[in-house]
Amino acid sequence: MKNPIYLIILLALGLVVVAYGWISSRREAEAARESVATATTTYSDIMTRCSVRAYSDRKVSEEQVDSLLRAAMAAPSAANKQPWRFVVVNDRKTLDFIASNFKSMTMMSNAALAIVVCGDMKSTLEGEGGDYWVQDTSAATENLLLAAHAMGLGAVWCGVYPMTDRVKIFSELLHLPADIVPLNCIAIGWPEGDPEPKDKWDRAHVHYNTWDGAPATFDAAAE
Repeated sequence: MKNPIYLIILLALGLVVVAYGWISSRREAEAARESVATATTTYSDIMTRCSVRAYSDRKVSEEQVDSLLRAAMAAPSAANKQPWRFVVVNDRKTLDFIASNFKSMTMMSNAALAIVVCGDMKSTLEGEGGDYWVQDTSAATENLLLAAHAMGLGAVWCGVYPMTDRVKIFSELLHLPADIVPLNCIAIGWPEGDPEPKDKWDRAHVHYNTWDGAPATFDAAAE
């Protein structure tokens, strides 16, 4: 080639293309690694979460409570009704009352706070679908428990609904309106000690396609 400047330009362009390709590949590889790391962390949080019933006297900040509630409200709900409502209880006298009146909730006496997850009966589907509020608020509860574990906090789900006496006591204690039903009371705090998760896997609880292995029945009509 008579003019070497063209060769230099071509070489420079080639280097730019190669460099761009290398950078793009590097970014894609990093993104893939981050995706895998996130998935691994999420799975680990699910598998290592456990019920915590003993807490230190370390305080839980308002920002942390806000994060827990945001995670809870990120849950799915039937027809996106989002019937969940939350009462944050950080009054020591109220926590002690709960602990002293329910044998399964004695841990409230040393928890930093409790969150009572409720269902709003005015924000549910009509008819039989109205009972989906239980599933919706349960999904929100599990999100909250996993978020607490991911943040290093400890928590335990204490059932309220459908026990009539418990619903009545919590409704009166927290001044809940008639259309607000308490599903559970979650104790939250910093774990005391190192609680161990339980291995609950049991293949006997898994069935494929049908319960008994026989061909599915298609006579029933679906809406």
